[in-house]
Amino acid sequence: MSYLSAAPDIMANAATDLAAVAATLDAANLKAALPTTAIFAAGADEVSAAIATLFSGHAQRYQALSSQAATFHQNFAQTLSGAAGSYASAEAAAVQTLQQALLGVINAPTQALLGRPLIGNGADGTAANPHGGAGGLLYGNGGKGFSQTAANSAGGAGGAAGLIGNGGAGGAGGANASGGAGGHGGWLYGNGGSGGSGGGGAAGALKANGFNGGAGGAGGAAGLWGAGGAGGSGGVGGAAGGISPFPSPGFGLNGGSGGDGGAGGAGGLLFGNAGAGGHGGLGGDGNLAALGGRGGVGGNGGAGGAAGLFGEGGVGGNGGAGGPVGIADGGAGGTGGAGGRGGWVAGDGGAGGHGGAGADAAFITSGQPGGFSGGVGGVGGAGGDAGLLGDGGAGGTGGTGGRAGLFSPNFNDNPTAPGIGTAGAGGAGGNGGNGGWLYGRAGTGAAGGDGGVGRYVDGAGNVFVGLTGGAGGSGGTGGDSGLFGIGAAGGAGGNGGNAGDLGAGVGGAGGNGGSGGRLIGDGGPGGQGGLGGRAVANPNGDYGLGAGGGAGGDGGASGWLYGSGGVGGAGGAGGSSATEDGGGESGGAGGAGGNGGAGGPARLIGNGGAGGAGALGGAAAPSQGVIGPNGQNGAGGTGGLFFGDAGATG
Repeated sequence: MSYLSAAPDIMANAATDLAAVAATLDAANLKAALPTTAIFAAGADEVSAAIATLFSGHAQRYQALSSQAATFHQNFAQTLSGAAGSYASAEAAAVQTLQQALLGVINAPTQALLGRPLIGNGADGTAANPHGGAGGLLYGNGGKGFSQTAANSAGGAGGAAGLIGNGGAGGAGGANASGGAGGHGGWLYGNGGSGGSGGGGAAGALKANGFNGGAGGAGGAAGLWGAGGAGGSGGVGGAAGGISPFPSPGFGLNGGSGGDGGAGGAGGLLFGNAGAGGHGGLGGDGNLAALGGRGGVGGNGGAGGAAGLFGEGGVGGNGGAGGPVGIADGGAGGTGGAGGRGGWVAGDGGAGGHGGAGADAAFITSGQPGGFSGGVGGVGGAGGDAGLLGDGGAGGTGGTGGRAGLFSPNFNDNPTAPGIGTAGAGGAGGNGGNGGWLYGRAGTGAAGGDGGVGRYVDGAGNVFVGLTGGAGGSGGTGGDSGLFGIGAAGGAGGNGGNAGDLGAGVGGAGGNGGSGGRLIGDGGPGGQGGLGGRAVANPNGDYGLGAGGGAGGDGGASGWLYGSGGVGGAGGAGGSSATEDGGGESGGAGGAGGNGGAGGPARLIGNGGAGGAGALGGAAAPSQGVIGPNGQNGAGGTGGLFFGDAGATG
């Protein structure tokens, strides 16, 4: 019996070469066609004409035969190429079957003893078994966790990898339930799986609160080498159930809280960046249309993961915004997640997440009761510290406070009566992370959030009156430097919200500057104080009061051996008072200017930092108003113990 041996790759190359030959012949025939098929007679006699006709005829018959040969050549090349493909497919099928059989033999012992293969990917989760299967002990990715569709069912966790491979992603949670955690990356090499998102909270029934959103799953950690998985985002809080009929002012049910974001996974023990934290979910709707109550609180952002020896820390997740108000208060914003630590040897710390915004309280526009108070802004997350070499992470900004509501007990009788709702305060800014122990820049402190406004004028000129403006959030403290370096600047304070019926919001204090290097370095400057909120004239002509500006932050201290102290931050200007309205009372007093921050001290050798300038008081109204007092200038920092001048007063 004879056997046929075929080499598909050689056959495929031969088909390609034949196609190239055909292209060359076609080009040559085309170039020779015109000169050979249209020969002119050498003279006007009959012999010359006969000779030209003879040779032209030969050329035309050659072109016809060449066309037939080209068609045959093309068919032959296509047949050869198809045969090569058929042989290759047959070989691949045989090899695949052989591979599966071989893997079955290899994986059988470990599958029987440990319940997982030696080589291969883990199975994805199912409704019956939601968790992803583990990857092969030697090589393979973990299976994905199952994403739930049923309420109150947590998402499946992602499967872990073995020696080499990526962890499986966690599944999303069903309504009201948390997401699954991401699987662990390979012990030698591989990334951690991302966490699953939390399920949204279900809406509340009649006269019931909305359900809380589910928390996001944590990101999976890497092994020796790889990146950590990102944390899952938190679910949105459920809307509040309404009440019917409306029994009394301020009574109602509340929206559910947003779910917290999952923490980011740790980076590889040797090398790899850490995973980012998941964002917090939005707070649930207070359901104003159905006479619901408070808006839900926004979920907190997840913390960024920490790196190993080399790598960057994960960024913290942002806090969720507060839920819209019903007939009570706006939801508070969630706190931003902290940034993760940088690598022990080298790597930057992760930035902190931003705080969520507080929700605005509702206005009254059609005789229905509105909300009371705006939600408080969320606090920004702190920046992560660096290790031996690297920069500290910046802090996250504070969330903005929600504006005041307009609820008034006698609104239907007197729509211009002052409201009793207050605006929400801005959230504090996050502190900056410390720089590397040996060398690295420190992270800056973040700005505080602005306070909500106590009074709002819409596009049609309608004035909505609340009680007070919200205070601005304080700025975050700047991070400290390591052995060598400059301390980071403190964050600016948030501005106070414009006045309601009783007054405006005060400006937030600036953050203090960070300290210079433990050995050598200048201290960081203090942050500027926030502006005081200005007063706005009432619709009935009553006067308003401006609010005080925030104090500037103190400058940071210098390094112990050498360096100058940081400059103190300037105070925030006081808010101006309201101008006199045509038929009413005189204007009120302007707010006090904020005090300047103190200059930072020097240690052994160096100059003290200059103090910050005190701010001007707020302007007074034209008639019988009082100008706000100016802020005091900050004191200069002390000079070095051995050598150095004291800082100038601001």
